[in-house]
This record gives sequence, C-alpha cells and structure tokens, in this order.
Amino acid sequence: MSPRKHVSLNINVRGNGQSATLAINERCKCLQGEGKKIYNFGLGQSPFPVPTSVVDTLKLHAHEKDYLPAKGLPALKEAVANFHKAKDNVDISPDFVLVGPGSKELMFLLQIAFYGEIVVPTPCWVSYVPQARILGKNVRLIHTTFEEKWKMTARHLAEFLESEHDIFRPRILVLNYPGNPDGLTYSPDELKEIAEVARKYELILLSDEIYGQLNHKGEHASVARFYPEGTILSSGLSKWCGAGGWRLGTFTFPRDLDWLLDAMASIASETYTSVSAPIQYAAVQAFRGDMALERYLWHARRILSELGQKCHKILTRAGLRIHPPEGGFYLFLDFTPLTDRLAIRGINDSLTLCERLLQDAGVAVLPGFSFERPVDELTARLSYVNFSGSKALAASETIPLHHSLPEDFIERICEDTIEGVKKIAEWVSEK
Repeated sequence: MSPRKHVSLNINVRGNGQSATLAINERCKCLQGEGKKIYNFGLGQSPFPVPTSVVDTLKLHAHEKDYLPAKGLPALKEAVANFHKAKDNVDISPDFVLVGPGSKELMFLLQIAFYGEIVVPTPCWVSYVPQARILGKNVRLIHTTFEEKWKMTARHLAEFLESEHDIFRPRILVLNYPGNPDGLTYSPDELKEIAEVARKYELILLSDEIYGQLNHKGEHASVARFYPEGTILSSGLSKWCGAGGWRLGTFTFPRDLDWLLDAMASIASETYTSVSAPIQYAAVQAFRGDMALERYLWHARRILSELGQKCHKILTRAGLRIHPPEGGFYLFLDFTPLTDRLAIRGINDSLTLCERLLQDAGVAVLPGFSFERPVDELTARLSYVNFSGSKALAASETIPLHHSLPEDFIERICEDTIEGVKKIAEWVSEK
C-alpha cells in the first residue's frame, strides 16, 4: 500500500465548511430522496424562468468560443452602464464596468485586491464573512436590531466609525438591499444619510443590489446616486433574471477607484480568464431589456409581494416578530416572543431551532447564526420561493397588471409554500 498522503490546509480555510445555503439544499434533496415530505425554504434561488428573449440570444450565440477580455465583452459593459443609468440614475462609463462569473466571485476578488478591512452589518448574506476569513481579512460586524428593521442606520454607522482609533483607515462597508436575509430595503432618504456619513469618513461602499429589480413596488434606489465617487455597485443575472446557474455578475466602479478595478481584472486574468462567451452575449440582451422583460419583472414582483405578505400574516398571527417584505423573496423570522415556550422544549439557540423544525415539521429554514447573528438569538431566514415560477408567471399573465390578484391566487399557485408556512405556525403552537 502506498503511504497516506497528508494535505496541508491553510488555517483560514480549514473548518469553513460548505456554504449554508448549498448545504441545506443538498440535505433537503437527501431527505426527499428518502421519501420524506420536506418544505425547502433554505436555498433562495429565483423560481422564475430566464426570460425567453434572453434564452433565445444564448442559443443564437452558442457557437461563440473565443476568449473575451478579462474585464468583459465591450457590448455588455455598455449595456450594464446604460442599465444603471436608466434604472438607478447613476452616470457610469462602460470603461468602469467589470464582468465576472457571478457577483459572489467578484466580491471575493475585491477582498483579495483591497488592502483594508471589511465592515458588514448583520444579519448579512452567508458568504460575505466566510470570504473575508478565507483571505485572512480583518472583518468587523455591526449588529443591527429588529427595531432598526435589520438595517444599518446613518447614526449607527457614525457611532461605529467615531469609536475607532483611526477613523480614516481603509475600509469597505457592505450594504445589501433589498436584503438577504431580511427582504427589506432602504428609502432614498436613508441612503442619502448613509452617503453623507460615508463621504465624511472616506468610506468605500460595496452596494450589493442583486435584488434591486425585485423591489416589490419597482421603486429601487441606489446609494450610488448620492455617493457616486465612493460606491461600487454590484448586480448580476441570478435574481431578477432568474439565471443563477449562468454565473454572471457585474461590478461598476467610480473613476477614482480605477486602481481597484484594474487590480481585480489582473487577478481575473490569472484565474478564470474571462466569463463564458455565450453567457456574456446573452447578458447583453438581459441588460438592454425590452417591454417583454419589463412585464416579466412586474409579474414577478406582484407574485412575490402577494406571497410574502401572505406568509408574513400567517407567521405573525402565530406569534413571531417579522417585518413585512419590501423586495426579493425572504423573511427574517424572529422567534424571541416565543422564547419561554421554546425553552420548555429544549430550544435555546437558532441552530437547535432550525434542526428541530426540520425534524419535527419537515420545514427547512436557515438559522440566524448562518447570517452572523449571535447563536443564542432565536432568528431564522425563510426563502419563500419553493413554487413553480413558470406556472405562477403563466397564471399572473392572464390577469392585467393594473388589477389585484384574485383572493385565492396564492393558495392555488403557491400551495406548497403556504402549506409549509402553516406547518411552522402549527409547530410553534405545540405544547
């Protein structure tokens, strides 16, 4: 027998484990494969199909095989710049757009290229902090509260920065809105106040707006409008275009951060080289848009809004604290009012809470701990998209957008989702 090979792991990688969202999805598939009824509210993948015009463009360019520039296809960079001008009222030059294999990878490259620390409000997306830890970055967490609607307020940010010894040291603050895991967003006034604080302390903002076009009212505002000189705007195809598996994300930079763009492009050229050519050509169509794509978005928003409000109503009646969703497809559940009732059942932290919910009721949600909340805080994220997006869109398209959805629409079209949410309500009511 050959001697056992020993593999040396970087200390920052060892023990990290798989991304929580991917892990819960695989576990659900395993349990379902055993014949168990599982309500999978864990992953958070758009249920809607990729718009037909975008798919047709991909087919048309399937023959494209050449390597593209590391920064991205010029036509796509132009389309992205025009997209943000039209949607977000932000003046962006195509020269300052970077295309990558998903915004997740671009965030990782940013942390490689940036020499300062990362500041993240919590609850936050599951990969921000693990990426920083893998790279050995100094990451600072700022815990928000239910009363703050899980958002970073300008006052809270100023207090944090003013408590530091070196208030002007290099830092990037990550903002995500509409938010994952909370489904909430910022108003223009709130963003303007945050921008003023960021400008005062020369803070770089990474504005993760991947769910921007899924603002339920179609009223997404970008902080880049108010702080264009210091904001990196992140977007992509995964959420509003339903193309998560296509792996295409975009970063847009202000002119004064061209050095950071160039550094990331250099790393890209030495790692993944460039994003798949057919995908980039198809993305041009997505970012250019058309009336059919706009109708697609309005129908998706209407469905997500109605479903989110319905789930919110069921769970708040059961005693949970939850803010009504404003965008995307998440609810951040706060079981704190039920602390005593859960403690009697031996549930005192979010990990136990979610494990018991899965075992007892067959409902999979992610613990607040996965989103950098204290482990003893009884919070969890519910992603209410375990329904057929194709079926929902087809049904919605028969109802004019200026009309409300019928009373029974959600129960008929998203039956499994409502059933799973009711399972949670029943479970928390058990003695």
